Amino acid sequence: MTQKSSRNKTISLTELEIRLLEKRLLTVHSRLNETEVIDKTILGDTLEVIDYLPICFADMLFVDPPYNMSKVFGEASFKRMASGDYESWVRSWFSKTLLRLKPNASIYVCGDWRSSSPLFRVLSDYVKVRNRITWEREKGRGAKTNWKNASEDIWFATMGDEYCFNVEAVKLKKKVIAPYRHDNGKPKDWSEETNGNFRFKYRSNLCTDLTVPFWSMAENTGHPTQKPEKLVAKIILASSKPGDVILDPFLGSGTTSTVAKKLGRHYVGIEIDSHYACLAEKRLEIAEHDRRIQGYSDGVFWERNLNPDASKSIYKKPQLRQLL
Repeated sequence: MTQKSSRNKTISLTELEIRLLEKRLLTVHSRLNETEVIDKTILGDTLEVIDYLPICFADMLFVDPPYNMSKVFGEASFKRMASGDYESWVRSWFSKTLLRLKPNASIYVCGDWRSSSPLFRVLSDYVKVRNRITWEREKGRGAKTNWKNASEDIWFATMGDEYCFNVEAVKLKKKVIAPYRHDNGKPKDWSEETNGNFRFKYRSNLCTDLTVPFWSMAENTGHPTQKPEKLVAKIILASSKPGDVILDPFLGSGTTSTVAKKLGRHYVGIEIDSHYACLAEKRLEIAEHDRRIQGYSDGVFWERNLNPDASKSIYKKPQLRQLL
């Protein structure tokens, strides 16, 4: 076995950890109440599990389903379908999932350029589509006969016209290049700080300040489609309040649940692959002691590579509990 570099922070599991963490996973065979599912990782197929979840309990839905392409996810796999068949597959679980949401819930559904259109059609039939977020993932191989795929979409929708949106919570702290002043010499829509001049900028539906998790990041796992914690943090902070419940029916390695916990929300995640479900539980264990989110500190989202405190020891190194 190749020795892992000391700089490689990818989260992995030992055989002992897997045996211990599997005991924490919830398996579902009958209808459960809200208390039984809150802050749990459910092991199972969403299409089978969703009917057993309580009605009208979640405040926000974050969905990162398999995109319409052939891909292996650990023990599970997904085979590319005709566009109409993929749309039917999405409807088979989306309509049932909506029954688990409160009337004022917000909904976020991830997709790529192939799956985005059928996802939009499904959402349009059931909920109020508000916007499409496009984020730059800047990862993947180049293409000699096509444009490199470096972005993905997230559809933002709501159950109704009343919903939570905390615009102040997700503003971007940005370096001021042209520091204009009022006639009295005071800064105009920016502030002077000891480490530079900054302004808070409203978020748009185009995100270019993200880094896809990779081997030297503490949040990285071996999951092939893991989303950045910073991306999920923006969404959770914008569309939920502390104490709200976030539901993710395709949990993967646990990013949604982990970020929800770090931000003081409750979570419910469903994952079909036991290894990834255990990774989610390990990340939740780490989050007990380390609530850092790369690119977000002291309640502020920073422009990429700009955080002046990034090189400082502003956090104590977490003392992780043994899983024994």
